[in-house]
Amino acid sequence: MPGELVRLLELHRKEQDRERLIAAQEWNETGFVFTSPVGEPLVPSTDYDVWKQLLTDAKVRDGRLHDARHTAATVLLILGVPERVVMQIMGWSSTAMAARYQHVTGGILADVAQRVGGLIWEVAKAADESGPDGSAGSR
Repeated sequence: MPGELVRLLELHRKEQDRERLIAAQEWNETGFVFTSPVGEPLVPSTDYDVWKQLLTDAKVRDGRLHDARHTAATVLLILGVPERVVMQIMGWSSTAMAARYQHVTGGILADVAQRVGGLIWEVAKAADESGPDGSAGSR
């Protein structure tokens, strides 16, 4: 996990420890990382409401919380993370999941085109610099 995420989770744990003290005997130890102020599992609609507010606050397009998994998988593709590592991070048991979750973006295609173009022009440049017989050309 990125160090920043570890620090955020540590802060969350400290906050939850404070909630546990405040709740005292009303605290329900469920083992969940994210809970209500008395340790109960969160109501699924809470995640939905918080997600929608987060999107509004960030001034980004509306989307499902599940769409964030697609975004995460695509970001890992853009970063060039090896497929086996992506599978581990995303919890996939099959490489077929990559085709469902990772989306090839215009930026990825442009990068590939630039890299291929660079390779072609490097070869062409090297051929131009050598003479017709393969020896070094005159300058």
